[in-house]
Amino acid sequence: MFAIRLLTAAVLLAAFVAALFLLERAQFAVLVGIALVLAGREWARLAGLDPRFAASFAAGLGLLYAATGWAIWPPAPAGAALTWIFALAALFWIALAPLWLRRGVGARERWLLRPTGVLVLLPPALAMIALPPAELLLLFGLVWIADTAAYLTGRTIGRRKLAPAISPGKTWEGAAGALVCVLAYAIACAVFLPRLAAHVRGMAWLPYLGAAALLWAASIVGDLFESALKRQAGVKDSGTLLPGHGGVLDRIDSATAVLPIGALLLHAMGLT
Repeated sequence: MFAIRLLTAAVLLAAFVAALFLLERAQFAVLVGIALVLAGREWARLAGLDPRFAASFAAGLGLLYAATGWAIWPPAPAGAALTWIFALAALFWIALAPLWLRRGVGARERWLLRPTGVLVLLPPALAMIALPPAELLLLFGLVWIADTAAYLTGRTIGRRKLAPAISPGKTWEGAAGALVCVLAYAIACAVFLPRLAAHVRGMAWLPYLGAAALLWAASIVGDLFESALKRQAGVKDSGTLLPGHGGVLDRIDSATAVLPIGALLLHAMGLT
């Protein structure tokens, strides 16, 4: 299973990087839209909609993405509309989602989970088409490092459960290992990438590393929220599209929280 998981991840990574740097922005936006529709359908099914209405939800989400993209094209993270959309998403992930997780995401709240899917899925899709390729890859790199480090550290030395009622496999040791690796990644980026190094000097290191820690925390919340969504639906994976990984949501859960917050932070640093 691990070999299949690793092979699928390698293929997805190669395809994503190729699309990001080789396609025109409009072409890349189409691919993002397809992924959004697939994720929307999975979300709707987990939120209790039957297949017909789940397809309608996904189609509506795709149309909303297309209409928003058309209205703001060419998209830029500094645009007023996207800033408000990203800020709303950041408010959800930083303040509302942790409270919801603490209170419990139950099947009785499925009616609320359905519109929440728009807030969870649309902003990161817009961030993907608005951010420059290099900056977008930096954010995804942080997500991948956090997920991988948490998994490996948790399997090696994990003892104390992080959220046993939501995701029994996640541990505090895994989360700590992810934080260490995320901070190391952030430091390496600021040292070796000239454009980033020009903005991270002296006292700027403190808010920079604080921002990296915030994105680490957001990645955990995004992961846990999707786990809670699956748990209330009584399933292990959001779908079966990706061998060894499950569905589209299973691959983008952390990114849904990191991308809109990261877009705001990169803009605040003057990098977009």
